[in-house]
Amino acid sequence: MDFKLPTPFEAKMKSLLGDEFDPFKRSYDQIPHAGIRINTLKIGVSDFTEISPFELEPIPWCKTGFYVKEGARPGLHPYYHAGLYYIQEPSAMAPVELLGVEPGDRVLDLCAAPGGKSTQIAAKLCGSGHLVSNDLHPDRTKALAKNLEMYGVRNAVVLNESPERIAEAFPRYFNKILIDAPCSGEGMFRKDEDMLKYWEEASPLKYAAMQKEILASAAKMLSAGGTMVYSTCTFSPEENEGIIAAFLKDHSEFSVVPIGDSEWFSPGEAAWLEKHGLPEWGLNGREDAAFIAQTAGTGRLWPHRVKGEGHFMAVLRKSERPEEDGLPYETDLSGGGAERTAEAYAAIAPAAGKPKSKLFRAEGGRLKKGKGDSGMNRHGGRNDRAAREGGRRDRTLRGDNLSGSELLGAFHEFMDGQLHLDITGGYPVLYGQNIYLSPVPEERLKGLKTVRAGWYMGQAKNGRFVPGHPLATALRPEEAGRVISLSSKDGEAVRYLKGETLEIPEERVRLGNESVTGTKGFVLVCIDGYAAGWGKWQSGLLKNEYPAGWRWTSV
Repeated sequence: MDFKLPTPFEAKMKSLLGDEFDPFKRSYDQIPHAGIRINTLKIGVSDFTEISPFELEPIPWCKTGFYVKEGARPGLHPYYHAGLYYIQEPSAMAPVELLGVEPGDRVLDLCAAPGGKSTQIAAKLCGSGHLVSNDLHPDRTKALAKNLEMYGVRNAVVLNESPERIAEAFPRYFNKILIDAPCSGEGMFRKDEDMLKYWEEASPLKYAAMQKEILASAAKMLSAGGTMVYSTCTFSPEENEGIIAAFLKDHSEFSVVPIGDSEWFSPGEAAWLEKHGLPEWGLNGREDAAFIAQTAGTGRLWPHRVKGEGHFMAVLRKSERPEEDGLPYETDLSGGGAERTAEAYAAIAPAAGKPKSKLFRAEGGRLKKGKGDSGMNRHGGRNDRAAREGGRRDRTLRGDNLSGSELLGAFHEFMDGQLHLDITGGYPVLYGQNIYLSPVPEERLKGLKTVRAGWYMGQAKNGRFVPGHPLATALRPEEAGRVISLSSKDGEAVRYLKGETLEIPEERVRLGNESVTGTKGFVLVCIDGYAAGWGKWQSGLLKNEYPAGWRWTSV
């Protein structure tokens, strides 16, 4: 072992593991296990296993997860950039599996960056229902938004807010909530030595105070009968079983759903908590025995027992009974109903020139009229005011600033002429010259720091609608009017990912829309048949539209 475990940490682990401490300590001499999770939004598991460039071994607690051997380097294959899989530590796949997400659910991933668990949730939603992914740290939300875009997620919103603020906007709204809580990271010492460098004996209690607040806010957002999974990547009972017991003591409407002992999930350390208590949170081993006993139904993944790092998980169920806590109940989750939909549609239909636009459905749909600038960036986040003012003046001078109705009309024209795409299940939202299709009504996001209002459709440039990269990555080839598929084996896919212009003969441009009359124009570029981005084809050349910030930089 190249590093020494802190003495207080070793003492705590001995008290938890007893005779198993030596095997636990020896696990630090092993190389961490690597894994990938198949993105079923783009490809089925069996289909991927047939084309996989890596040798795969199933991860027992995740049907879409597989171990890959050391040295496989899955991040250096075009399939990664096409979003066919997510590189994820195997144990980290377990919490979402326990959450039991189904199509149509309303899910909150409260501490979501960099997005591994959010992409896993989105795949389980299968495009139905919606996901709100949040992270408190602004810089981390950039990776979160990018990962959701790369993996073709259409029905997610990304926020950069405190749990308390989200609870004000979404009281009792979600029926599934994931809290992958910030923690002392003891379970990641083997995988990330930096976690060890910053660990202190007081770290568990410092994080536990934060975890208590996060759980309390999440409880307000969960609907009656809903399920919440709390997870950490640490071993500390103060941050795990202790937090759950204290939460149960304060929230009588919740109970633990037992995970059950298995060959990989070990039961929670209720005995340790019963012996030591947790006086910092008012927990006494005798007086609070009923709450502590429930923590035996939580689960742990130990690195000396499974092929993965350390993880803790608790599944919590909220009672079906009504509560009298002053919070409003959700009755109209569509955000408006048919009358408000008709009103919104009537306001924009004449300008768009589409008497029966696909953009609105009878059940609900809202559109915010566009203004010259809304103070939001490309993803709906806040911009510096001086930059906004300067950008607005520049657009006005160039004459390329479209009104909301003009942008909507240009968007309609592109959609009807270029794509076979049903977008009737979303709420169009305009931020300046950018248009999103949001899975939630715009009123829900009012006042919240919104990084990504929904599926990014594109923006106005030089008076025209230009499709965005996230629109392309979430498309299936049959939904596009023009398609070119590049091979992952002969180097042309990598050249596209590097931003190069490619020579592509006209016969390789497949037309899939009766409205598309020629091969010239925007084309969906696929890698072995899976969407990766946009290009523009003309006269035998494919002009590259792959974003500079996404390009392949490895040699």
